[in-house]
Amino acid sequence: MPTPTKGPRLGGGPAHERLMLANLSANLFEHKKITTTVTKAKRLRPFAERLITFAKKGDLASRRKVQGIISAKNRTNKTIVHELFTVIGPAMAEREGGYTRITKIGNRHGDNAPMAVIELVMEPVSPKQAVVKEAEKAAETAAPAEAAAPVEAPVAEAEGAATEAADAPAAEATEAPAAETEAAEAPAAEEKTEEK
Repeated sequence: MPTPTKGPRLGGGPAHERLMLANLSANLFEHKKITTTVTKAKRLRPFAERLITFAKKGDLASRRKVQGIISAKNRTNKTIVHELFTVIGPAMAEREGGYTRITKIGNRHGDNAPMAVIELVMEPVSPKQAVVKEAEKAAETAAPAEAAAPVEAPVAEAEGAATEAADAPAAEATEAPAAETEAAEAPAAEEKTEEK
């Protein structure tokens, strides 16, 4: 159990804060989503994620530890612990962390307190993240080759346009893009030598 922070606590004392966090986490596991203040949601997140990590282990010692934290005296909390270990824990098996999501929903009407919804992230982990990283690496390696190819195409277009125009303006038009391409190719060549 994490040591309560020094200074102001939720509910006044450390014991009351532990009770509030235990009740909030029990309600979160029961309903999968709760609405509370932003401060309570931020304090609840590491507490609930630690309990879910225990549930992912699934052994008897972890179950007893979670029952002691959530309160073994209450029969409904025992069913919540059972649901945590049989439903929520296996659902989060692929996830390495980030089991909860906090969404701010505005202020409460009565006292203008900032409110938030904290919910369990039950969606399976998408393999898109690994694919995106591979695509970014491929794009980085292909970027120097692509940068050189578009530079050559405008030079050819400029030469074609130069033949249609008068001789004097055409000579100026072809010399200016050629100077630009040489300036653009020089840093690209330096980057290639640095990568090797």
